[in-house]
Formats: sequence, structure tokens, C-alpha cells
Amino acid sequence: MPRIRLNNFEIDQQPSLFDDLEMRDFKVPVTPAIHFISFGSGSSGNCSYVGNDKEGFLIDGGVAPEKIFPELKRRGIQASSVRGILLTHDHGDHIRYVYKLLKKEPHLGVYATPKTLGGILRRHNISSRIRDYHRPIYIETPFKIGSFEITPFQTLHDGTDNVGFFIALGDLTMAVATDLGSITDRVDHYMRLARHIVIESNYDAEMLRNGSYPQYLKARIVADNGHLDNEVTASFLASIYTPALSHVFLCHLSNENNEPQLAINTVTRALNAAGITVGDASGSLETRDADVQLYALPRFEPSTFFTLK
Repeated sequence: MPRIRLNNFEIDQQPSLFDDLEMRDFKVPVTPAIHFISFGSGSSGNCSYVGNDKEGFLIDGGVAPEKIFPELKRRGIQASSVRGILLTHDHGDHIRYVYKLLKKEPHLGVYATPKTLGGILRRHNISSRIRDYHRPIYIETPFKIGSFEITPFQTLHDGTDNVGFFIALGDLTMAVATDLGSITDRVDHYMRLARHIVIESNYDAEMLRNGSYPQYLKARIVADNGHLDNEVTASFLASIYTPALSHVFLCHLSNENNEPQLAINTVTRALNAAGITVGDASGSLETRDADVQLYALPRFEPSTFFTLK
């Protein structure tokens, strides 16, 4: 039996139950998590990052690479681990910097439906070389990026072949639907499956009605294929809530016809009326045990970096 010296006395070292076991037999379980950050959300430009500890991807390319990659690096995420750009539709505030992103990081793929790619080439002054990066995706057909399984689903908007994305990382699920004028059956279906939701809350009806927009633009916004009113988003979220829902991120808030606190108050009021408590997604002691965490994505700057479980 080995002996050890302690305070000038030698004592027997008692054998450990673990002496004959190798440390490799003990593995600390890793809890999967989805990392999420928005770099901008609104008519000035839209782009967000979804990933895990190994890889990730961007959703939309409406924000300049100089604002994206330094922020990811600051969070310990290398550009080489970003695998692609998923496009929701072909409007400029979602695709403005796609080709610049590709030139900056040529390893990226562009995941878009063929019709969306056609709309980009038809409606925008963009290099046809974007085709070289295209990875065709199809509505209701799952595809993989690393450990993520992603299912595009149709949304109702006045772009070309608009989609949202249902994202699964094992049992963790997330649904993203930006730029939609109404809640369709497929949006309802995928939102109900998601633990974490990103959904548009674009305008306040009174602000839009009394605002300076020309009548034709007001009509476009309120159309079934336009944008979502705060009240519509709030009512929908209250109707689909279950205890499995963890986070709701309100996206694409209008700079002229909405205010972040107004959108948050509208949704909170609807959830509270249904008996659902709401936290502010800060992780504070006061709100972290609420039924659901609610956060409005900033229009022009990066959001909080979220680790979603």
C-alpha cells in the first residue's frame, strides 16, 4: 500500500474505488443548445445566426459582413464554422449583402428555393455567379446543415416563393417566420411544434393608419400577403402557447409604424389575459421563472447572444 507524508508523518494512502477506472469512462453530459443572435431586423436589413458549438448558418443576408463576422468572432464563433445563408425571400432588405457575404467567405452556400433564386436574379442587380453557390431547397422537404435538420415552410408575403424555417437540433426546435401578412395553416403548424419562436410583429394599426405612408403602401402592409399587426401576432401567440414554449422573439418591427415597447406590451397583455406570465429574456431573478420569455429584436444593431435550451 503506498504511503504519503503529511506534516512529517507517514500514513497509508487508502485505495480509491476509482483507482482501476480510467478517466475516459467518465464523460460529463453535454446539454445541447441553440445559439441565436440577430444582427438587424427590419426594413433596413435582416440577418441572424443560428448554431451550436460546432457549426451554424445565417438566415437572410441583408446586413453587411463587417457587422456580422466581427460580432461572431467576439462570441468565439469563427467564420469557417458558418456553413451557409438561408434565404426567406427575395426582397432587398433580406438579400442586399448576399453576394458580398459570399465574396468575403466563399465557402458559404446559399440555401434558397429555385424560385427565390430566380426572383433575386430577376429583381435585383446581383451577379449571376450567385448560382455557383446555390444549394436548392424545397418547401416541406427537410435538409441538413451539420447537426441541424431544417424544414422550409410556406409563408404568405409579396416576395417570390416566401418561406419560414423550422429548425431542429435533436429535441430542440425553433421556428422562424419573418415578413408574413397572415397566419396560414402551415405557419400555425410549425409554430406549435417549436420551443423557440421568431415571428414578425411589424406594425401597430393605429400608428400605421395615422402615419405618413402613402395610401398604396398602407394597403400593401395590411394585405393578407403584407405584414403582421402587433395585435394579430399577440392573439396568435396566446392561442398556441403550451408549457413547452420557452422564448418568443419579435422580429421585423417597423421603424415608422411601431415601437419595441409597444409590440412587447401588446403581446404581454394578450399572454397575461390567457394566464401566461412573461419574462424579459434577460435571465434576471425576477423574470427567469416566467412561463415564456419575450424579446424584441433590435432594428439596427446586434441583439443579445442567446443560448437556448
